[in-house]
Amino acid sequence: MASPAPEIYTGALDKGLEGVVSSSTAISSIVDATLNYRGYTIEDLAANSNFEEVTFLLWEGRMPNATELAALKKELEANMALTPEQIKLLATLPTKGVHPMAWLRTAVSSLALWDNESQSMEAPEQRRVAIRLTAKMGTLVALFDRTRAGKEYVAPKPGKSLAWNFLYMLKGEEPDAGMAKDFDTCLVLHADHELNCSAFAARVTASSLSDIYSAVTSAISALKGPLHGGANEQVMLMLKEIGSLDGAREWIKEALAGKKKVMGFGHRVYKNGDPRAKVLAQLSEKLTAKMGEPQWFQMSKEIDDVMQKDKALLPNVDFYSATVYYSMGIPIDIYTPIFAVSRISGWLAHIFEQYSKNRIFRPRGQWMGKEGLKWTPIDKR
Repeated sequence: MASPAPEIYTGALDKGLEGVVSSSTAISSIVDATLNYRGYTIEDLAANSNFEEVTFLLWEGRMPNATELAALKKELEANMALTPEQIKLLATLPTKGVHPMAWLRTAVSSLALWDNESQSMEAPEQRRVAIRLTAKMGTLVALFDRTRAGKEYVAPKPGKSLAWNFLYMLKGEEPDAGMAKDFDTCLVLHADHELNCSAFAARVTASSLSDIYSAVTSAISALKGPLHGGANEQVMLMLKEIGSLDGAREWIKEALAGKKKVMGFGHRVYKNGDPRAKVLAQLSEKLTAKMGEPQWFQMSKEIDDVMQKDKALLPNVDFYSATVYYSMGIPIDIYTPIFAVSRISGWLAHIFEQYSKNRIFRPRGQWMGKEGLKWTPIDKR
């Protein structure tokens, strides 16, 4: 007796698995317009927490006590710098005309060659690998930007946060406390987002019991795509093209009339607004005014108002993060790598969770091709 045909879910085929639940998770959740990390709302964490504390929360499933948080910060601080050997190798990678995410993908993968614990499946070793990756992600992004500009590597300063040190290593000058805090808030906002494309890519690779570096490299590769991580860059380029508040009014009117895509609006999951966008809008208004160029926020707000009124579309996390990063003096094309500086914490949480209850991902495809064909000799085709 023949075995019954396997049941195949057909409700969302060829629609990006929309609505399909691929795995259970306790890391983050999206319910309507609420994003939670381990049960804490993103608004609560953005207002009160910091990136290191959120990293502990995502990895351990609870908030750290003072001793635990201090220990994590000390571990991250001790692993933030690159070794001379690593700097020497990374200096040989091309930067001219190179996509920053392509460089970052290669750089992260190369770090595994120096890590004698990279292949371990033991939890203590994997946590040390996670510390090293989280600590160095910002260092790598800063190094890329400085290398292509012909500037020397800036080593991190001890006693400072990941956010503070990223800005310092990028610019070569100490950031003020307010800007470092605002950048830290951005890292908190971007740390995780349920089973997005890059987190899912990390979990798929981890499900084969491949190593952490492989899984993170997969995540970076997914984030590189403009449909996932590149929208904030496109938003800022759009605003630069528009140029003025008066230009924004005319541009958005023509864009909608011509059915042109407006970057930074709408979301696959959020239908009633992205909670991260609200926090970033407040930061954008403050920071653009502080830099003496409030028109960037004003233009964004004008476009936002029209999109809500005429298209019933709300901004997502990318829309206002563009002007926030621009106000911090961050080069536009490294906005997506900055995403990775934050999201590494979430990716690692998903990798740990996948390892803890693993079953290799092996979906099925619904057959849509021909059947019953027979081979014929080449002279008779």
